[in-house]
Amino acid sequence: MNHFERERTGKDADGKEIEMRFARPWIVAGLLLSAPGAQAQLLPSPGTSLGQVGGVVPGILDRVEGTLDQAGLDRLSPARLTDRLVAARAARIGNLLRQHGDSIELDDRHEPARRGLILLTGAKARSMEALRAAGYGVDNATVEGLDLNVARLTIPKGQSLSRALKQVRSIAPEAEASADNIYVPSGPTWAQSIVTSTAALAENGPVHGRSAGLIDGGVARHPALSGPVEQQGFARGAPRASAHGTAVASLISGTGIVRGAAPGVPLLAADVYGDDPAGGGAFAIVRALGWMAARNASVVTVSLVGPDNPLLAGAIRLARDKGVRVVAAVGNDGPAAPPSYPASYPDVIAVTGIDGRGRLLPEAGRARHVDFAAPGADMNAARADGGKGPVRGTSFAAPLVAGRLFARGDLGALAAEAKPGGKALGKGIICGLCRNID
Repeated sequence: MNHFERERTGKDADGKEIEMRFARPWIVAGLLLSAPGAQAQLLPSPGTSLGQVGGVVPGILDRVEGTLDQAGLDRLSPARLTDRLVAARAARIGNLLRQHGDSIELDDRHEPARRGLILLTGAKARSMEALRAAGYGVDNATVEGLDLNVARLTIPKGQSLSRALKQVRSIAPEAEASADNIYVPSGPTWAQSIVTSTAALAENGPVHGRSAGLIDGGVARHPALSGPVEQQGFARGAPRASAHGTAVASLISGTGIVRGAAPGVPLLAADVYGDDPAGGGAFAIVRALGWMAARNASVVTVSLVGPDNPLLAGAIRLARDKGVRVVAAVGNDGPAAPPSYPASYPDVIAVTGIDGRGRLLPEAGRARHVDFAAPGADMNAARADGGKGPVRGTSFAAPLVAGRLFARGDLGALAAEAKPGGKALGKGIICGLCRNID
């Protein structure tokens, strides 16, 4: 039963829209391969291998079978590239569980999620009483800006998340129960890659009136970010500056050495990572969306990728009803990967990436639909140390589309400026010259 649909329309619904499930036949890597992930890379200087920029964000494919340089992605055969991406995804999920097993476990679909926590909506009072009697802790919360009530259930000690989800659904069959799934912006050591502890936060706020938003890591102070920037944390230790969030922000509103698609636009930045090993969870993203809706952000960029999650799907619909358009990257797990979310939701504008020759990135992931393409390689973005550097991934295409959507005001006007591309590029290429190469 789709309780978000009922809350929005007052009618019952069959729930099929949010019950999108796919087989994940990754036999070689087994169950760990089931979680899609955005593998955006902040690259080193040209001529060197993929690695770290300023000691902040490591590459991802260099964790698997040696080091790949940027050009190497284009030279691989489709089969070889698929093998590399599958192996990289397996390594990423395996590293998450090994390094942060006290905070992260797999849910009943074998997707990474916050350990010991279930998100519940639409449960009746008698079901909540039965859950308490079964040993579940209950913390009720209302998401600001979306008027969405969520019960956060703490699982009884010694019980796995997978088993608990089945029990909760049995006790409260009328409700929607899901894990607090994790959404990632980069490679296998993503929790370390998010944080840039030595960089100061951009503090050019507060923001008033119409604004664009991003849900990511925190944004560092940078000369290109001269417009208003207001930040809010939705995880432990947040907001905290990050390389990924800084790069994404510069491609929306940068001026000067990094020019964004909507230079100087006021920015609301929601940090859903902070220093939390289980940061980037669905509930944090939902709360960030609510903050954006309450603050009248008209366009929000989400360059994060993870599994389908009923709570997130419902929150995106509620945000859309309040005038918030979400623009999301399709990820970088390749065309053979399962559909990525939130890009695959029908209320989201899904963006893929192209290189300097207008070709689809070979590592670009897939979604249930693709609306636009934008540069995702052969380009520069802001670095957390105040300079600029090369980036690669669909994470950096999404903010360009979001910036142009903000500038144009509606999807029709945005589509009118799109340059023709192949079928895989949706309605066409946006901001094709927005590369900051000089």
